Amino acid sequence: MKEDPGFYDYWPYQGRPKIRWPNGARVAFWVAPNIEFYELNPPKNPHRAAWPQPNPALPGYSIRDYGNRVGHVRQMKVLDKYGIRGSISLSTALCAHHPEIIELCKERNWEFFSHGIYNTRYTYGMDEAQERAMIRDSIETIHRATGQKCAGYLAPALSHSELTLDLFAEVGTELFGDEAGFYTCDLFHDDQPTPIHLRSGKRFVSIPYSLEMNDTIAYVVNKIEPRRYGQQIRDCFDRLYAEGAESGTVMCIPTHNYQVSCPHRLKAFEEALEYITGHSDVWVTTGREIARHYLDHCYETAVADIAAKQAGAAA
Repeated sequence: MKEDPGFYDYWPYQGRPKIRWPNGARVAFWVAPNIEFYELNPPKNPHRAAWPQPNPALPGYSIRDYGNRVGHVRQMKVLDKYGIRGSISLSTALCAHHPEIIELCKERNWEFFSHGIYNTRYTYGMDEAQERAMIRDSIETIHRATGQKCAGYLAPALSHSELTLDLFAEVGTELFGDEAGFYTCDLFHDDQPTPIHLRSGKRFVSIPYSLEMNDTIAYVVNKIEPRRYGQQIRDCFDRLYAEGAESGTVMCIPTHNYQVSCPHRLKAFEEALEYITGHSDVWVTTGREIARHYLDHCYETAVADIAAKQAGAAA
């Protein structure tokens, strides 16, 4: 892989053209429930093992099954309470394994975007044709199951390749024209949307999707307690809300129904949502709506500003 894959330009946060969200909101706030399907004994990938222990990996498999059996509805009720429509990072095999979850989300007009097919099958080691086929399968499955033209992508288990963004945009355009394939969650480089370079030249953006606010990172990697996670969410919001007075920011909470929905963790999450949605100048929205607004109102100005700053630096 190249030292810099060239997905985006260096573009300092300060001094950018101002982003104006609908109704003067300071923060575009979205919640991205990762609704996934894991296999107990998936095909082996030489680049990454699906489970840390030999099969059968019952502890890891069954807690994820708990998420789809118990945790999903528990989280959904909390999001309903605060008027939040989820933007689902979907393992599309769920459409076959748990269609009842898909129906519950459709009833609420939640967004569905692609997180691959299974979260135990990775992009690592795929050639271009294989990755293209996987992306196409996932987009077509979402369309068949929900009627939605998939607009966003997060690689399965974050197993991104150098071609993932190009392939997603190309397949989306082939299937649905410019109505689909216009944002990625796989880059973690900013607190605002940014233009992304593609070999096709298609207009495409990165939407902030926070690893730091991700419940799996909080609980499994950083090993913090629920009350501290809730405080982190509020602290993150406070900073982005303050900066959003000058130019609109984006806050995302990525969740997993087998993490945040455990009984002892849900209260801290709910209190954080109550705090955020208690602010009137917050746009509670979806990933698709953020990307669409940015493309319609901010993208061209951003591209021109980047070009002007690069020309000035080169002079």
